[in-house]
Amino acid sequence: MAQVPPNPDWTRAAPDDATGPGPWIEIAFGEDDLVHIRETSDPTNVVTTTRRKWDAFVLGVRAGEFDHFVAGAELQVEAEAGETEGREQDGRSSKAPGAATPS
Repeated sequence: MAQVPPNPDWTRAAPDDATGPGPWIEIAFGEDDLVHIRETSDPTNVVTTTRRKWDAFVLGVRAGEFDHFVAGAELQVEAEAGETEGREQDGRSSKAPGAATPS
């Protein structure tokens, strides 16, 4: 297993206007053409690959080679957003019943 450098320069893969803790994916390019990948919700769990494999993955994403993994996900996200919007418009909260409301 490759060692992660002590203080890598992590780059967060999130939209510029993203707020909150995520979870987001973070990437750090290390020595010896290694690429380290982690999720903000579990920063000690780091996956390491080579720059060549990372570049091939990025090209595959851009070419749509992995789109079948998220087929239907857009519909679910849109449905959830519509439910939240509907509750806000009619005064219902998106919080679980009995959840505390800050005062």
